[in-house]
Amino acid sequence: MSNKEKIEALARLIEGYQKSYYNGEAEISDSEFDLLWDELKTLEPKHPIFSKIGTDNSDRFPKAKHLIPMGSQEKAANPDEFRAWARKISAKIYAVQYKLDGASLELQYKKGKLVSAVTRGDGITGDEITANALRMNGVIPEIRNDFSGGVRGEVIMTHRVWNEKYRDKANCRNAANGIMRRKDGSGCEDLNFVSYDAAMEGNDLYFQDEIKKLAWLKEQGFKHTETREFGDTEKIIDYRSEISEKRKSMGFDIDGLVVKDIVTDMTDLRRVKPERQIAFKFDLEIAYSILKEVEWSESGATYTPIGIIEPVRLAGTTVQRANLNNPDMIRAMELMIGSAVIVAKRGEIIPKIEGLAPQGAINESAEKSEIIFPSICGICKSPLLDAGTRLYCTNTECPKKLLHRLEKWIYILDIQEIGEKLIRQLFNSGRIQLVSDLYSLTAKELAEFERMGEISATKVIRQIQTKRELSVSKFVAGFDLEGVGELIMEKAVSAGFDTLEKLRLASAEDLSNVYGLGEITATTIAQGLKELSSEMDKVLSTGVISLALPPSADKVPLRGLSFCFTGELKTIKRNQAEEKAKALGASVKSAVVKDLSFLVTNDTESGSAKNKKARELGVKIIDEEAFLKLTEGRGDQKKNNKKDGTNPVQKELF
Repeated sequence: MSNKEKIEALARLIEGYQKSYYNGEAEISDSEFDLLWDELKTLEPKHPIFSKIGTDNSDRFPKAKHLIPMGSQEKAANPDEFRAWARKISAKIYAVQYKLDGASLELQYKKGKLVSAVTRGDGITGDEITANALRMNGVIPEIRNDFSGGVRGEVIMTHRVWNEKYRDKANCRNAANGIMRRKDGSGCEDLNFVSYDAAMEGNDLYFQDEIKKLAWLKEQGFKHTETREFGDTEKIIDYRSEISEKRKSMGFDIDGLVVKDIVTDMTDLRRVKPERQIAFKFDLEIAYSILKEVEWSESGATYTPIGIIEPVRLAGTTVQRANLNNPDMIRAMELMIGSAVIVAKRGEIIPKIEGLAPQGAINESAEKSEIIFPSICGICKSPLLDAGTRLYCTNTECPKKLLHRLEKWIYILDIQEIGEKLIRQLFNSGRIQLVSDLYSLTAKELAEFERMGEISATKVIRQIQTKRELSVSKFVAGFDLEGVGELIMEKAVSAGFDTLEKLRLASAEDLSNVYGLGEITATTIAQGLKELSSEMDKVLSTGVISLALPPSADKVPLRGLSFCFTGELKTIKRNQAEEKAKALGASVKSAVVKDLSFLVTNDTESGSAKNKKARELGVKIIDEEAFLKLTEGRGDQKKNNKKDGTNPVQKELF
């Protein structure tokens, strides 16, 4: 494998795992993610993936902007990396806190009263879940009446609660992420909000330093993590070792320390990646072994590689099987049968193969052989498609795929009365094969199944028949097109494909022009909509499921337009400009393409490659001032609506 191919594989893995992490269903542990991150950073330090963060936005809740962006922070995986960071910022005193392993939340106050609770989202805008937050332990509805601003913290679940109620979830963090986004808020009383930061709106000097800020949080009644002050970086390294040993007995999850310059610097906090704070991660407990063979676990239409290794002791247990996640992971590691590998296990999570062991760490097998990927589905004998981050069956009628689609539909609609066991019983009996079959099921039929009875069956049918209005993105995602979730569909919708009819009429080429959709994903959507058209219509014809109307033009006045930003902006950061455009319905592209509406640059006359291409394609080039003028007040309905129903932005721009 070439270096370029390895970089591409690592970037695809990181982007995919970021999405799953911020949606509460992390597929790998933080430590495993950090190893991928560090390896890519070594190969390509300036890769654009490092400037991105994932998103936890959904369409279940209204959107709200953060008072201060929730950017990602630098990471130090070992003492040497931490020392290098400390030398760079040269702080006199450091504030050191536990790095809680939960879900970020910002509480927004106006004159001391809680008005909004906003999830991390994409770092700029998140889901507003105030009603759910008020049910959590540690959320204070009213504080000092002179405070208008934000209080940041982490939503966590204790080990005790997880063991008693939520062992079906992979870990405490996944459980907390899922519960805090429940539409009805059920279970939020099992969550805890722990504060670690605050900011006064319009007054950057309200808090003199981090220690006084944390003392203020305590005075208001907020829960907070232990905070220590250090003037010596070596003592911080020693403290990390001490806490690493103690963390198993803490009763909640932490995965490192957060180290900050004690001087509160609001300018730094507004950066996409703050420079004066760092996550000092714990060492990963590892062992070395030899990969003997690879088995392929089948879940739905997806085939997941499992490494069979020489038995090794790790975290008090003997390990012989370890996850390999997907084909790209194997390629990125350049793994072979007989390779010496690093195996890691955190807590009770299934062991994973993290990479190749250092040369000489263990005696490797003299003979090595390539890992053979399956090419035919074991159930329906159809060809498998290797899409890099997943290997799956392409047959739309494959029994495994049909079952997985039913499970996905139940999950998307959050029908809690139907568990995995029941849906499998219904599927294996032949009564339920398609999503539309669910809506013809009767309580009398259901009562005949094992452990049901009339009362339980009636309750399940009532849940199925509850009328629901779904967004187009949620509706399509519920039909389980391979690798296409709500976030992917939201990108298509925001680009103007905001009705089912428009999506059906769109070609794969049309969809591939949407920012963030590649050719493979676009083809999957186009083909999937065509193949499932009749089934989708059957579901809608029941009258139980309906589609929400797209937002009116006054709410998205830039819909149908696209922007590409290049060069340095003066009054706004590039990511903020992109978010501003997207919030008003526009799409953002990373390159100048034939259907681009505007190239935004403060050097409109330069001979740069993007400027040249824009001129060749007839793309309008505007500067930052013109862009901001176009977006000012565009969310105001009175300013935007014309009596003739036309969009003034379109007239103004063209």
